[in-house]
Amino acid sequence: MPEIIPGDKNFQTIPSIKDKALRINLNEHIYGTFAEIGAGQETVRNFFRAGGASGTIAKTMSAYDKDFSDAIYGEEPDGRYVTESRLKKMLSHEVKLIEERISREKHPNKLFFAFANTVATIDFAKQYLGHGWVGIRYQTNPDEAYSEIVLHIRFKETEAVLQQQTLGILGVNLIYGAYYKHDQPKKLLRYLYDHIDKDKLEIDTINFTGPKFEAVDNRLMSLQLIKNGMTEAVIFGPDGNNILPARILYKKNVLALRGSFRPVTKVNMDMYERSYEMFLKENRVDLKKTLVIFEITLSNLRAEGEIDEQDFMDRARLLCSLGQTVMISNFQEYYKLVEYFSNYTKSRMGLTMGINNLVDIFDEKYYRHLSGGILEAFGKLFFKDLKVYLYPMLDPETGELITSDNLKVHPRMKELYKFFKYNGKLVDITDFNPDILSVFSREVLKKIEQDESGWEEMLPEGVAHLIKEKELFNYKKPAKKAIASK
Repeated sequence: MPEIIPGDKNFQTIPSIKDKALRINLNEHIYGTFAEIGAGQETVRNFFRAGGASGTIAKTMSAYDKDFSDAIYGEEPDGRYVTESRLKKMLSHEVKLIEERISREKHPNKLFFAFANTVATIDFAKQYLGHGWVGIRYQTNPDEAYSEIVLHIRFKETEAVLQQQTLGILGVNLIYGAYYKHDQPKKLLRYLYDHIDKDKLEIDTINFTGPKFEAVDNRLMSLQLIKNGMTEAVIFGPDGNNILPARILYKKNVLALRGSFRPVTKVNMDMYERSYEMFLKENRVDLKKTLVIFEITLSNLRAEGEIDEQDFMDRARLLCSLGQTVMISNFQEYYKLVEYFSNYTKSRMGLTMGINNLVDIFDEKYYRHLSGGILEAFGKLFFKDLKVYLYPMLDPETGELITSDNLKVHPRMKELYKFFKYNGKLVDITDFNPDILSVFSREVLKKIEQDESGWEEMLPEGVAHLIKEKELFNYKKPAKKAIASK
């Protein structure tokens, strides 16, 4: 069989949306359905206008009426329509129909696809900009199982017609990328913004699944969203799949721990466990509605220059192995993190940090870009219903235990520090494990890289085994060490 999906090496410049749609239309093998709800049939419109669409479009539909939509795709348990669940049902239903109605015997080389979106554009009051789910389920070989790309978008434009146009462009970029860039998922991700300014649209969640993306780690794709400026933060669960921030954070009590986690140590887990116990005892904190987030900032990832993606993956893998939810963000300052959470929840929040992190918070140099300086930052940080849980530290020179009571801050910050401490915003973690206070991630990392002993005992159960098995953080297995020494 001749190659059905050729490479894209001949394009030296970004092809126009019309050229992309036309190339899809002129490929005699690509054939599928468009199902678009909520913002017009903006994607398929581009294919009709490009010409030659009769060989590509099996069907196009837009079930705007909710009763019709429920009759076709089934009702959602929560009664909502702009959800990932609705999108998945649309994709499944349309693929099933095309498989039933188009004979494989008559069309053995057809590559079936279903493109779908379910979207809410800006409301009439222009208070809610809108969002949506967009996806494609498709084949690049008629004998293979379907692969899938699903993403969540948030509109930034303030006119519905502009949002519709942007959605249509995004849809063409997604279909084109799915067929001609599936072997380069990082490029596919970047090309979603062809002919779209980043101030028009945010992509905050994307997941690749299926045979074409078996080697794709969706946590790494999360990092690409941040690196490419497509969103400010992404969240993914222990299974490695991206989670929609709005879904997981909505009306939740949030306890966040920021760190490099390079690697995650017993101290990190002690900080989490002790502060979690204290957080659950706070008023208006419901165990069933409480979420713990381990956050890694992009500034930490860039600490040694350009981001080392493998290093990021190593950190994430260890946190996920401990069953944790991980957030990667572009927030250097803590107040931006709190503001981000506040977009989704008004419930009580907590931050767990060590002494060094608190000292940085009271450093004025981080707030020179704000007209109100550190006072503006602290207003944003502590205006919300937030507490900071402070983990103690041993002074490396004197061996003294440093807590909020004897912490030294800049003289100009003393009164501000006292104000927040004595108003109950800063709370010491007292029930800590004193035997592990001398454990630091940087020391563990140094021992691993220099093949020193004793680092295993500094890590949570199972983490050392995973580091050795996967050879994380430059660890080399004994057999390989022996070969190298020869």
